[in-house]
Amino acid sequence: MRIGIVCPYSWDIPGGVQAHVRDLAEALLDLGHVVSVLAPGDDDTPDLPRYVVTAGRAVRIPYNGSVARLQFGLVSATRVRRWLRDGDFDVVHVHEPAPPSLSLLACMIHDGPLVATFHVALTKSRWLAMSDTLLQPFLEKLSGRIAVSDAARKVIVEHLGADAVVIPNGVAVSHYTDARPLPGYPRAGGTVGFIGRYDEPRKGMDVLVPALEKLVPQRPELRLLVAGRGEAEEFLAGVPRAVRERIDLMGQVSEYDKARMLKSVDVYCAPNTGQESFGVILLEAMAARTPIVASELEAFKRVLGGGVAGQLFPIGDSAALARELARVLDDAALRRRLVEAAAKAVVPYDWSTVVKEVLRVYELAIAGASAPLDRPRRGPR
Repeated sequence: MRIGIVCPYSWDIPGGVQAHVRDLAEALLDLGHVVSVLAPGDDDTPDLPRYVVTAGRAVRIPYNGSVARLQFGLVSATRVRRWLRDGDFDVVHVHEPAPPSLSLLACMIHDGPLVATFHVALTKSRWLAMSDTLLQPFLEKLSGRIAVSDAARKVIVEHLGADAVVIPNGVAVSHYTDARPLPGYPRAGGTVGFIGRYDEPRKGMDVLVPALEKLVPQRPELRLLVAGRGEAEEFLAGVPRAVRERIDLMGQVSEYDKARMLKSVDVYCAPNTGQESFGVILLEAMAARTPIVASELEAFKRVLGGGVAGQLFPIGDSAALARELARVLDDAALRRRLVEAAAKAVVPYDWSTVVKEVLRVYELAIAGASAPLDRPRRGPR
């Protein structure tokens, strides 16, 4: 099968959608399919996979409580049209088609089998509310809809008056299970891990720092290992000195080093405060066999089996977070139980399983398309 996948967000900036697109593309390639991914980005983007076609530099647009790097306009439309023509795809799979992006342009231009995955769980989206009528003619062209969670499906139902099959995000389980810790880890005094943009409020660093402030007086060697982007100097300047001295900022890391980082910490903390539709990082920590403490977001509770595969605490409650972190750090038997439960819970999310569900949606979309399927095909590029 010839499959075109459209990523709306800039390829050179790490994010959950970009990671999902990358892993899906590679899972499809492993099964022998021909795959091309179109994404914003420059041709000189470092370590660009061979299957990615860049469509030029993106612009920063506030979206979903963050700043997304998207691409839209006449020049972008020309590039989308050329990519569709050259790809001659059996099916085109766009991600997050609602924002002004390459995905929306593909919906406007493409006339063949079209599948969309919706990731966002923000039901009170100003953009979607303003765009319901505008987007409807293009999103009605979709022959298949996927939501990564029940929360993302709710967005589709409420804003688009349509439905979707729920297929969760995937994780390459063995990539994390087989990773080796970073040099010098694990440390004797215990290490808490955090991955994400630490200066983005909804990621919850403002909840985690006060929790650590409560813990450090009795734990002289406790460390916080952080992987992700942010304004380091500004962030550290606002952290109490007792905690600041315990923080190690790794900056933006590769997928290889992210797996090693998760193997290096004694507990992974997800203190997020909202607007999360799933929780891929939790799956990655589960696959790395790292105990988890996470906020009680609905998306996180589903992934963690309501608290069976990870400890939960009330959203925004630093004191409760401190108690749960201390409990996990101090109780080896609890850590073993959490790891064993997580190892079982993560199995259905392995890409080897998830990709088969996505392929079934492709097959249904192709079967339901009105265009004949026996038109001449081009050979692999």
